[in-house]
Amino acid sequence: MTTSSPDPAASTPSRSTRLSADDWAQAALDLIAEQGVSAVAVEPLARRLGVTKGSFYWHFPSRDALLQAALERWESVEQESVFGSLEAVPDPRERLRALFELVGHEVKPHIIYSELLKALDHPAVQPVIDRVSQRRLEYLVASFRQAGLVRQDAIHRARLTYAAYVGFLQLSLQLQQPRMTHDEFEAYLEHVISTLIPTS
Repeated sequence: MTTSSPDPAASTPSRSTRLSADDWAQAALDLIAEQGVSAVAVEPLARRLGVTKGSFYWHFPSRDALLQAALERWESVEQESVFGSLEAVPDPRERLRALFELVGHEVKPHIIYSELLKALDHPAVQPVIDRVSQRRLEYLVASFRQAGLVRQDAIHRARLTYAAYVGFLQLSLQLQQPRMTHDEFEAYLEHVISTLIPTS
């Protein structure tokens, strides 16, 4: 009895089967950063990933399901990469400084957030932005309380901090102002830190 040699193509997974749902979600986030929420569609993402649309339907029943997964991925990664990375900093003022420096030197997360703010009328976007904004404000309030501010002052300072963040994004990404050199931005960031973080 003879046996046939195994077909290498049959034993090697194709690229489409190796792509995970997270791969598709990340590709959707990349597209949001480049072109906005409305650009998320199956065909351009399949071309970008070098696969057929069939790969997509292994993981998601619809474009809306992919968008939801992308938003959830952004939310969870944002939570882990920002807040999770600061848990080891015991001093609340140093933790706030580390937060400001970390956020100040990010690029892509800001672009995604800015694009999501433009799409607040989308039913999938609004709840995610609400949760993320609420979590960020609560974190800031708790941090300013730990840094010595009374509750109402901590709430005011948190709102001022978040308003400065969102406003700067609007200025730089949508109005394309101010145009800063690296040194100018670093000086601005240091000014923000010294203005908003309590010293005693």
